[in-house]
Amino acid sequence: MSETERPLRADARRNRARIMASARELFAQRGREAQMEEIAAHCGLGMGTLYRHFPSKQALLTAMVRERYEGMADLARAAEQVSDPGEAFETVLRSYLEAADGDASFQLALMGAGDIQWEGLEQQKAEFGEIVTRIIDRAVAAGAVRGDLTYADFPLLTRGVMSTMYFRPAGSAGWRRHLELALDGIRGDARAKPAG
Repeated sequence: MSETERPLRADARRNRARIMASARELFAQRGREAQMEEIAAHCGLGMGTLYRHFPSKQALLTAMVRERYEGMADLARAAEQVSDPGEAFETVLRSYLEAADGDASFQLALMGAGDIQWEGLEQQKAEFGEIVTRIIDRAVAAGAVRGDLTYADFPLLTRGVMSTMYFRPAGSAGWRRHLELALDGIRGDARAKPAG
């Protein structure tokens, strides 16, 4: 059993929390360019302590992504409670993207970059997919979104917007404008906003 699988002592839990906090900050600033040595120095721990908790940068990234993804099903459940079908869809899409805002490692994982190990989160991913599928189906039935929109489109939409979030292209008004442009393209007749 590895140190990440068995219960940790209080000091080990504190060290792990310090590592995760430093890693989040450095990955937010530098993306995948952040190095393990920088993370150890930033949190004031030795390399041995860092590697006892996370044997590689990939293991650290995976742990960070898994921690962040655990709340996604809750986010989708909250959006499903919104009574207006179109607003429920826009809420889950916007909330999903907001959860990734400012976290470069999470953005990369959700965009499909890197070799994130999703083992242990299959049930949460499946639950998230089932809820979002219901939200999309309800929005389609109400005419709030295009009739051909499916859950398979959800990752495409989010990855496109996240690329704007992550790369922050010069001259871009930001990912929120990109999201509004995407939403304008998928709103159905019942929710189309008037031009101007």
